[in-house]
Amino acid sequence: MAELWKSLPSWVRNIVVPIIVLVLAWNLLWFVVGIVGALIGLLIKALVVVGIAAAVVILVKKAAKS
Repeated sequence: MAELWKSLPSWVRNIVVPIIVLVLAWNLLWFVVGIVGALIGLLIKALVVVGIAAAVVILVKKAAKS
């Protein structure tokens, strides 16, 4: 691997490789942000469903009393 690295022209080592690394890091960052965003979205949806279910249970209990 070291031989391959040394055989590359200096402009490839100093310009092209860092740009490729930055692009890969950027894509990885947005992949992680997307996963976290999806998990937060699922959590919010689950909380809404639980809230609606709780409201229905409360309303059914009030209706059964009267």
